Amino acid sequence: MKTLLLVLAGSAGLGSLLFQGQVSGRNDDRAEPGTLPVEEIRARLEAPGAHEPFVPEAPLGIRSDLAALIPPDNPLTPAKVELGRQLYFDKRLSRDGTVSCATCHDPARGWTDIARVSTGIDGQLGGRSAPTVINRVLGKTQFWDGRAASLEEQALGPIGNPIEMGFSPEEAAKRLSAIEGYRIQFEAVFGEGPTPDGIAKAIASFERTILSGGSKNDYFEQALPFFDWEPEEDEDPDFVARVDRILDLEKAHRMSASAERGRELFFGKAKCSACHVGEDLTDESFHNIGTGMDAENPDLGRFVVTGEEADQGAFRTPTLRNIAQTAPYMHDGSLRTLREVVEHYNKGGTKNAWLSEKIFPLGLTEQERQDVVRFMEEALTGTITDVEVPRLP
Repeated sequence: MKTLLLVLAGSAGLGSLLFQGQVSGRNDDRAEPGTLPVEEIRARLEAPGAHEPFVPEAPLGIRSDLAALIPPDNPLTPAKVELGRQLYFDKRLSRDGTVSCATCHDPARGWTDIARVSTGIDGQLGGRSAPTVINRVLGKTQFWDGRAASLEEQALGPIGNPIEMGFSPEEAAKRLSAIEGYRIQFEAVFGEGPTPDGIAKAIASFERTILSGGSKNDYFEQALPFFDWEPEEDEDPDFVARVDRILDLEKAHRMSASAERGRELFFGKAKCSACHVGEDLTDESFHNIGTGMDAENPDLGRFVVTGEEADQGAFRTPTLRNIAQTAPYMHDGSLRTLREVVEHYNKGGTKNAWLSEKIFPLGLTEQERQDVVRFMEEALTGTITDVEVPRLP
């Protein structure tokens, strides 16, 4: 296993985070309380740029202005993101000290827990599969049913959920107040000791730095306008060099013939892009695709939030970035493989009174189903922000 390192940028005013290394293993089991000395905490907080606002660098394929997605009342700073990283991995935010955010959203497991449903304190099983954290800075709402309007709101939800962390934000803040290393950081970052608002803002800030892009499909799409391009005699040499570089990168990251056929199906006959569209391959909307609707007491999803009849059994469209790493699939984790996912859509979902009009039998051949799976597995897997499991106060 590689040694992991999180460092603050050394240049004054740079105000960015550099994540280095690669995660592996069960992450939250290695975040040990009392292993981060107060002296080191103070040194980090006094480092040049520690409190300078910054915007994460968007990976290839993410085209949004990330600065516009960071709340004005919660700008990112290296010190705040570092505090959020510690809180994210700290099991002391749960009542019995056994569950952290990383327990269900583990960087080593695609920022999920690769379980059908998640397990909280006292071995209690939840009713839904843990969605990935990657690219949630792009999310219009959070959770499968969209009940949280922001990452700040989302961050506090599991702490107060009796099945998940079984605590309350107020109790968590009180527990953190008894830990000197946390008191020092909260006072430096927020001007006061630990509070529920500060906990939410710190964890949300950390989560906004977890980004994924640079997949084979991203390189393909970047090069697509230039595949048949021929420079004019008086073409700008710098532009020609840039196009050559784009084409070289696509060649170095070229998808297989099967994946390329799958891409054509994804955006065509297979109708995947009816919902999985845009830079994060999600419309961030809610659809009933029939999953779980044949149960005796089905999960009604978005309906519980809005009370709108049309939202019965509807759930948010998840990102498909790095989808090969986050099995099982759907809100209830009922589909074990991407092949099962494609089969579900190919048959037209599970019939029910609220089935989306976008769901109907597709008539994909065996080869076409294989190609769509290959596209998702191979061409939608890209880089993800590398994060070290922290030492804790």
